[in-house]
Amino acid sequence: MKTYVDQLNQLTFSEMFGSDFLLTWEKTDDEIAAVFAVADALRELRENNISPKVFDSGLGISIFRDNSTRTRFSFVSACNLLGLEVQDFEEGKSQVAHGETARETANMISFMADIVGIRDDMYIGKGNQYMRDFARFVKEGHQAGVLEQRPTLVNLQCDIDHPTQSMADMLHLIHEFGGIENLKGKKIAMSWAYSPSYGKPLSVPQGVIALMTRFGMDVVLAHPKGYEVMSEVEEVAMKNATLSGGSFTKTNSMAEAFKDADIVYPKSWAPFAAMEKRTDLYGAGDGDGIKALEKELLAQNKLHSDWQCTEEMMKSTKNGQALYMHCLPADITGVSCAQGEVEASVFDRYRDQLYKEAGFKPYIIAAMIMLAKVKNPQAFLEKCAAAGATRWQT
Repeated sequence: MKTYVDQLNQLTFSEMFGSDFLLTWEKTDDEIAAVFAVADALRELRENNISPKVFDSGLGISIFRDNSTRTRFSFVSACNLLGLEVQDFEEGKSQVAHGETARETANMISFMADIVGIRDDMYIGKGNQYMRDFARFVKEGHQAGVLEQRPTLVNLQCDIDHPTQSMADMLHLIHEFGGIENLKGKKIAMSWAYSPSYGKPLSVPQGVIALMTRFGMDVVLAHPKGYEVMSEVEEVAMKNATLSGGSFTKTNSMAEAFKDADIVYPKSWAPFAAMEKRTDLYGAGDGDGIKALEKELLAQNKLHSDWQCTEEMMKSTKNGQALYMHCLPADITGVSCAQGEVEASVFDRYRDQLYKEAGFKPYIIAAMIMLAKVKNPQAFLEKCAAAGATRWQT
């Protein structure tokens, strides 16, 4: 624990207290490093059966406007670890359909809430904005005396970024390569890969290129022509690479991206232009247009079915042993689909590492919560370690 506390003592992150976590590039390098240190400290406490409860009572509210397994359970796990109960807000079972406004919903569900986690990743220009509106509404509610406290907002994936995923990915790399200092100069291929399904969000590749470029890594974004991501996020990646001494390049060749890569991250996503079009169609209630767009995009995907992470592709990576990463679930050829993002033999070889990668997410979310709610996390962590209060009686 002393190691983590010493790390935190060397960082400046006081602005995180009382703040939300919406985009990684809105946080400083020190603040990002503080999340990693606290996440590792919390994991250390739990591994040693020591309780890290911050809260005696209170609620974490989850709002998932898209399906989820890992992030949903990671949020629940993080809240529970720190002592919060969790209530899932289901819009279909609420008064939203009867005209309840977002402002009213935000205040009504936040009476005793300390944390609100939101996933809203399906519609370009909508998800992150909804989160910012929600944050503004609860701030106004707190200032007006409606809410006793202002709940902290955590982005559980939006149309722009997936901060809890990219930071879990990054902490996985830190552990796999033996320290953040060992990532400088490592090549990571963030590559589009074929999927027989439609409409996967852009926020995972965007989150990866925006975060990994901060650590001096050589980040390559690969995709077929027409599968571009948001240009403003590419600009963030380019700026970060310049500041860190790393690099950010783009290619329309998966083979080029994989060549001599230390890490590969083959993942399907929908074209930015198509996601914009889908947002407009949903806004207009054009069901026929949505069906036609889906058919068009599936056909477009099929033109690039050779974009797969195969054993042959993996041979071209650094010593043929690049670390394979994925946010899960992957489209596995012959397992979850007839033809998909990755060959079954590749996926099976990295299965344990993939599950470990996912296992960092609850601690990342818990760290984001703690840094927003605890003014002096160093003192709190030392107190937990010294008290040694057992989490469960063995």
